[in-house]
Amino acid sequence: MMPGGYRIAVVPGDGIGLEVVPPAVALVDAAATHRGVSLTWERFDWGCDRYLRTGEFMPADALTILADYDAILLGAVGDPRVPDHLSLWSLLIPIRRGFSQRVNLRPIRRLPGIGGPLRSETPIDYVVVRENVEGEYSEIGGRLYRDSDDEMAVQESVFTRRGVEAVMEYAFGIASSRRKTLVAATKSNGIIHTMPFWDQVFDEVGERFGDVTTRRVHIDALAAELVLRPSALDVIVASNLFGDILSDLGAAVVGSIGLGPSANIDPSGVHPGMFEPIHGSAPDIAGTGVANPIATCWSAAMMAEHLGEVGVADDIMTAIESVTTDGTVLTPDLGGTATTAAVGEALVSALPRPRKPG
Repeated sequence: MMPGGYRIAVVPGDGIGLEVVPPAVALVDAAATHRGVSLTWERFDWGCDRYLRTGEFMPADALTILADYDAILLGAVGDPRVPDHLSLWSLLIPIRRGFSQRVNLRPIRRLPGIGGPLRSETPIDYVVVRENVEGEYSEIGGRLYRDSDDEMAVQESVFTRRGVEAVMEYAFGIASSRRKTLVAATKSNGIIHTMPFWDQVFDEVGERFGDVTTRRVHIDALAAELVLRPSALDVIVASNLFGDILSDLGAAVVGSIGLGPSANIDPSGVHPGMFEPIHGSAPDIAGTGVANPIATCWSAAMMAEHLGEVGVADDIMTAIESVTTDGTVLTPDLGGTATTAAVGEALVSALPRPRKPG
C-alpha cells in the first residue's frame, strides 16, 4: 500500500462500463470504510468517446500514469461507432501487455438464489486461468492483395516458453490452494505446433506440483464438459482464445455473463493489476439503466483481495450473495426488474456492519 492508502485508477470506458463502475466504487468505498481502509480513486475518461473527440483512446504516456497506482478498475471497452479491433488494440491490450499481465483470472461460481439454464442445481465453483498477452491474440500477420479476388489474410499464434510457463505456474498454484485438480484446454490433435508445445510445458511444470491431479482435454470436449459436468471442474488453464471462450460459456451456465468478473495480473507483482467484468460494453442496453453491476463489483472484490484486503473482499462477496439469495433486487438478465442503481444500493445496504467496540 502506498502512503496515505491505496490509489485506484478508474477507467469506466464505454457503454455500460459508465453505468456499472459507479456502483462498484461506492460498494468498495463503503466496505473499505467499515474496515478502516483508505482508498483514493482517480477517474480517467479513456475510451471510444475520447477517441472520437481527440483521435486517441488514451494519452501516449498512459502506462506511465497508471504505473503510479496500486490497481486499475476498468468498466468496458467498445462502441458501435468504432471498429472493435481499434478499441481493443488501442486501450485494453496495450495495458495488459505493457504491465506484463500474463494471467487473466476468471472465477465461475453459481451464486445462491441464481438459477442458470441447466436443469442441474449442483454447486458450480471453478476458475479459468487464461493466458492473457500472447497466444492466438498476436499482432503478427497481415493482409495481401486487398480488395481483389486473390485477397488473403494471415494471423499467427505466438506461444513463448516464458509466457506459457508463467500462466502454467500460476494455474498450478491456484489448483494447489483449491481442490488440487487442474485441466489444460488443448487441441493438439489438430493444431500441430502450438498446442503440443502447450501440452509439453503443462507436463513439465506439473512435475513440480505432485499434489495436483492433471488432465489435458481437447477444447471441444471441454466445452461440452462445462455444460454437462460443470460441478466436477476445479481449475482450467487455457490459451488466450480458448480461455476467453470457456469463461464466457461458464458465466452463461451459472446464470448470466453479467456475473463474470476477471483480474488481469502480473505474476511477478511488479505492475498493478487491472480488474474488469468480462461482459463488454453491451451497446444494446447501454443507457437504459438495467446493466448488471455484480460482475464489476465482484471484480472489485478480486481487486481488494489482490491488494491484501481480504476482509474488504469477503464483505463485498457477502453482500453480493445476500442480494442474490434474497432475489428481490435483481436486473433483467437475472429475471428481475431492478435498475443498475437499485442493485448497487442494495449491495451497499447488504454489507456486514462493523462491530462496535466493547
